[in-house]
Amino acid sequence: MRSLRHVAIAAIVLIAALAAPARPHAVVGDVLPFKATERTLANGLKVIVVPTGFPNLVSIDIPVQVGSRNEVEAGKSGFAHFFEHLMFRGTPSTPPEKYRALMSKAGARDNAGTGDDRTHYYSTFAKEHLESLIAAYGDMFQHLDYSEADFKTEARAILGEYNKNSADPTEKLFEVQRDRFYQAHTYKHTTMGFIDDIENMPNEYEYSRLFFERWYRPQYTTVIVAGDVTPEQVMPLVERYFGSWKSGASEPIGIPKEPPPSGPRYAHVPWSSPTLPYVTVAFPGPAFDETSKASAAVEMIGALYFGPTSELYKRLVVAEQKVDLLWADAPSSVDPSLVTIVARVKTPADTLYVRDQILATVAAARAATVPVQQLADAKSHERYAFARTLDGTERIASVLSRYTAYRRSYDTLNNYYRTLDSLAPIDLQTAAQRYFTDAGLIVTTLSKDPLPAGIDRFPALAAVKPSLAFVPGTAPPRAPSLGAGQAAAVLDPRVVIQKSVLPQLDVKLLFAVGSAHDPTGKEGVAALTAAMIAEAGSKAMSIDQIAAALYPMAGSFTHRVDKEMTSFTGAIHRDSWSKFFGTVLPQLVDPGFRDEDFKRLKEAQKNALVQNLRSDNEEELGKERLQTNIFRGTPYGHVTLGTVAGLDAITLDEVKQFAKG
Repeated sequence: MRSLRHVAIAAIVLIAALAAPARPHAVVGDVLPFKATERTLANGLKVIVVPTGFPNLVSIDIPVQVGSRNEVEAGKSGFAHFFEHLMFRGTPSTPPEKYRALMSKAGARDNAGTGDDRTHYYSTFAKEHLESLIAAYGDMFQHLDYSEADFKTEARAILGEYNKNSADPTEKLFEVQRDRFYQAHTYKHTTMGFIDDIENMPNEYEYSRLFFERWYRPQYTTVIVAGDVTPEQVMPLVERYFGSWKSGASEPIGIPKEPPPSGPRYAHVPWSSPTLPYVTVAFPGPAFDETSKASAAVEMIGALYFGPTSELYKRLVVAEQKVDLLWADAPSSVDPSLVTIVARVKTPADTLYVRDQILATVAAARAATVPVQQLADAKSHERYAFARTLDGTERIASVLSRYTAYRRSYDTLNNYYRTLDSLAPIDLQTAAQRYFTDAGLIVTTLSKDPLPAGIDRFPALAAVKPSLAFVPGTAPPRAPSLGAGQAAAVLDPRVVIQKSVLPQLDVKLLFAVGSAHDPTGKEGVAALTAAMIAEAGSKAMSIDQIAAALYPMAGSFTHRVDKEMTSFTGAIHRDSWSKFFGTVLPQLVDPGFRDEDFKRLKEAQKNALVQNLRSDNEEELGKERLQTNIFRGTPYGHVTLGTVAGLDAITLDEVKQFAKG
């Protein structure tokens, strides 16, 4: 491993020294460092123009305030998602083949997506095609035309997509959870819709026209244009190509209100194929409100009590190794939606224990306040993590699009982060006591094998002994800092530097070794070795200590293994680059190679092979099977993750030897 040291440090120090200075925020405290221009046209269409400083590229993102939430008639679920497909069926002046030719000429990457509260259409392209793309979207939104035959074709495609998604245990788990919990609100069904409604879709051509006329209106729509543009360029074009769009009916269609919950509830999903069991614990959370502390507090609870640095994660995933996946899902929805803690358990017998540990952590959030420093670290993490997402024009437009589902304003994000910054520990406890209640509790499980008796019965939260949610412990060892003066002594000619306008540093270290170099009978050792470097700590610091050190700065050190190469990527805001690399570089040049990490990561890799690929992802499994059939009998004849027999045969000493080689 010693030979890697000079390459790594040279790359890091030179990029840090040459990185462009951070762009000043438009307003002190804003998380969006851009000066945006907003305008509302006479027909109600909102336009937001964001010059980003990135040359030559432009991104358009057009969110419409319509999602599965807006499917209010019984038997008519799934139509918001349906229009994600239908919108590309063309117009009288721009049939599908002409639209594709236009996108190809512009070098555009375009697509669409649907969620509970919005549908959005987006593309990224060369700036000289700005007018032709705005014209194409204006035509699409105002003059969409599709025949009944086209409609039926897409309806069959929707059914195929539903069947594909239903092969994923988590998709089915959330579908059953929502159907069991909601009594009146349209969040009862997922974005795909109910299966009976999807099967009946070919008969609903006339209703599809009504749905489009009702919701695809300028007063529900925002045109976001970000990139190498100015407001003076964009505004006249949007006015020209969207200005004649009629606003339609002025009265919005009401969304059914959900009655107060009367739980607790339990739902189980029996699974026919092999899979690890899942346990979820969920409660109805607040609707998103950029100025309400409740929304921000629930998100912080998810991060602090159930995230990778939480005591529960360290206990269940790292120490006891009973769980291989644990996370909290706190969606920011227009109406109150379920906040869900998800655990994938390694053994069915442990599901009851894992469920009770989650409930005990919920009880802890209700019973006491978090330490001030932990909350400060979480706030810091959220800001730095958000800054990392602003890594290109397309991403900037996408982030804005997500938050315009609320009130079509550029300021929503800035306001939300101001609210998050204002949180005190008592705000988190107050939110937990208000939203995490017995009445709102729903536990959902999924498994192939029988689960322990009592999984469907749970004690009142007031009777649950709170877990020790936060352990003071000792501070992690201080990581050495790197000085710019080190660069001259370690310069390597293979260092490549790419300047950027972003304050984010990304360092990629590439090594010419991959799964094709796995020894026969030890398939998977390349991937396992990379994991033991990036996910198992250094000799000086355990992975828990590293996670705690990186959390406030939202730094990451990740790995990727392919057939012929392995890469490690460090990503950090330039404010913290010295501390970051002082923490993660020892993982690469002086890895810890602990037995307990080896056991955890070896089992996780086998689960990724057997569960994630073989059982949960039929599309990727088919691709990998094709590859192995083509390259059978060669070093390329197995997937990067290896084989079950190969992983079982690998020892820690063999991982150490592979790293040295």
